[in-house]
Amino acid sequence: MDDMADAHPDDRLGFLLSFRGELTGARIRAALAVDGLHPRNAMTLMRLAPGATSQRELAAAMEVDPSQLVAILNELESAELCERRRDPADRRRHIVEITPAGREALERIDEAVSAAERELFGDLSATEQALLRGLLDRVVVDPAAHECGE
Repeated sequence: MDDMADAHPDDRLGFLLSFRGELTGARIRAALAVDGLHPRNAMTLMRLAPGATSQRELAAAMEVDPSQLVAILNELESAELCERRRDPADRRRHIVEITPAGREALERIDEAVSAAERELFGDLSATEQALLRGLLDRVVVDPAAHECGE
């Protein structure tokens, strides 16, 4: 008999992680909806929170194509959550910075995501959460090998 035919879905780590990941993702997307933001927009605001950065550095940190970042920043700028300006020292370079409205949105998002994480991971101790984080960091996933619609 084929091992796959005898396997229960809960015994298959890939299926279990995929299913739990989809449910976790849905819960986090619902939390992000508190401000009507797409997850990629919220992640961009989180990256901008520490301070102004160059558009190129932001694209590298987010591991997105610069053209994708332009679309994200266009959306955030339209909502007045971030602003871009030319670097006075190098006119070819754009500096990106979160706005006060972006910081307020990020505070609401942080509260909603924190509540979702308490709901999702509340049964895990701090030690178990750290262990889970470490284990997930070791799961081999190459983002470049997968087409992402986000």
